[in-house]
Amino acid sequence: MSQSRFDKSRLPSRHVTEGPARAPHRSYFYAMGISEEEIHRPWVGVATCWNEAAPCNIALNRQAQVVKHGVKMGGGTPREFTTITVTDGIAMGHEGMRSSLASREAIADTVELTMRGHCYDAIVGLAGCDKSLPGMMMAMVRLNTPSVFIYGGSILPGRLDGRDVTVQDVFEAVGQHQAGNYSDAELAILERVACPSAGACGGQFTANTMACVSEAIGLALPNSSGAPAPYESRDQYCEASGVAVMHLIEKNIRARDIVTRKSLENAARVVACTGGSTNAGLHLPAIAHEAGIDFDLFDVCDIFRDTPYFVDLKPGGQFVAKDLYEAGGVPVVMKELRKAGLIHEDCMTATGRTMGEELDIVTREADGRVIYPAATPITRTGGVVGLKGNLAPDGAIVKVAGMSEEEQVFTGPARVFESEEDAFAAVKAREYRDGEVIVIRNEGPAGGPGMREMLATTAAISGQGRGKKVALITDGRFSGATRGFCVGHVGPEAAHGGPIALLRDGDVITINALTGEISVDLSDAELASRKEAWPGPRPTIYASGALWKYAQLVGSTRLGAVTHPGAAAEAHVYMDI
Repeated sequence: MSQSRFDKSRLPSRHVTEGPARAPHRSYFYAMGISEEEIHRPWVGVATCWNEAAPCNIALNRQAQVVKHGVKMGGGTPREFTTITVTDGIAMGHEGMRSSLASREAIADTVELTMRGHCYDAIVGLAGCDKSLPGMMMAMVRLNTPSVFIYGGSILPGRLDGRDVTVQDVFEAVGQHQAGNYSDAELAILERVACPSAGACGGQFTANTMACVSEAIGLALPNSSGAPAPYESRDQYCEASGVAVMHLIEKNIRARDIVTRKSLENAARVVACTGGSTNAGLHLPAIAHEAGIDFDLFDVCDIFRDTPYFVDLKPGGQFVAKDLYEAGGVPVVMKELRKAGLIHEDCMTATGRTMGEELDIVTREADGRVIYPAATPITRTGGVVGLKGNLAPDGAIVKVAGMSEEEQVFTGPARVFESEEDAFAAVKAREYRDGEVIVIRNEGPAGGPGMREMLATTAAISGQGRGKKVALITDGRFSGATRGFCVGHVGPEAAHGGPIALLRDGDVITINALTGEISVDLSDAELASRKEAWPGPRPTIYASGALWKYAQLVGSTRLGAVTHPGAAAEAHVYMDI
């Protein structure tokens, strides 16, 4: 294949492949069986988060082989490398969850370092579990190389007693078991059938939410995120992604040509209309930060507020990712958003065409079952709502998909816990009352450290049948699988002296998702007096190592909990070295 369409003199790989001074480098390449012709082609990093930790990552290695075939078809030289993943479902409910959000930064950092160290010209990134998706996309935007993202695909739903089940059902069954409503034998059967294949959690939890984002933001090929992991049809998307990245190199279309303020707004629309995970309110600002775009939690929530919710997915709805794929996937969802005038059509995508051009060729329509017409939505506002008030001056976020308007207003006395473990123990022992607002603090990015998800606690409450009888707020996070009136990302966090650090048992808290309010019935003077008497952040056991480092560097949740200055402060762009 002729390489005349690629100008090697402007590509980073020239630093390791071209000229007499690079003879030692080429020796290494010959040692791996790379031909002379391949050495002088563009080099594409094929980055995967493959590991044996969980089903969401287990299929990525095989998919990467097909991507490499596509890169070769397009005239490039692929080089596969791996990075870490922390799988939230396994890290959930114990100290391991502290590693989850920090892993997003580690993924972005290690992909950046690998790309820089070996001077790769472009990247195709494959990711399967919650934080690996935004971490991979953050690296793409940070490097500003031609980039194509591929989701590893969702897990198939399990079947039990004639209905679909997911891992969410298992978490909630633990609460039912604790309440004496579910036997050991029933739990043993459910845990064996809930996850029958490779792939990430099947509901519109964080992984599938961010997979939809990858398409909506333009970094992934249209409909590529939908096919479940076991489907061999995923190979077609993998091969096409390898070919596509070579077209992007040829046209010099880079990640920041694709990820713009407008494309971030498109992505936020898709999160809202699908009832996606509240974690998108953390990850979209972090991706924006890598491009030097101001797009914080409030910007995301403004979009959530005026976007209809019309895709009926778990946990608030009925269906899973496989069902969305079979109904036409993200392209049909975005086509409905376009009908409502809620999509920027001029955004560039990984195909080299605009979003509008891609939507023009979508022939399928909303099925009215999984995807409702945007004109007749499930609810008129998005499935995720932003909150602000004297309890959260830097904002908070709540998922209301599937909740009635009556359920979106709650006032009650605070029941304060200093950690998730304390709260879970109280819930397990049923040491809380209906009508209370359970407060879990010291779980923010710095104070945790690591901003753990509270799924074990919220699922136990739901499993006890009390999900609509209490509310819960935290400076930590919630899983995309969380149900009930659960407010996360309360900022500033307790470790930074936010009002959540000053709460006491009995303080009356009001949460109103209809008006976007979260407040405590305390005067400014009382809050100031408590702040003056506040003893400071609660010490943690993480006094060294990666989590200590993360706690020192991590910034506000409102800005995405990022750990470096971002593109606004950069003095060079990797692609132009």
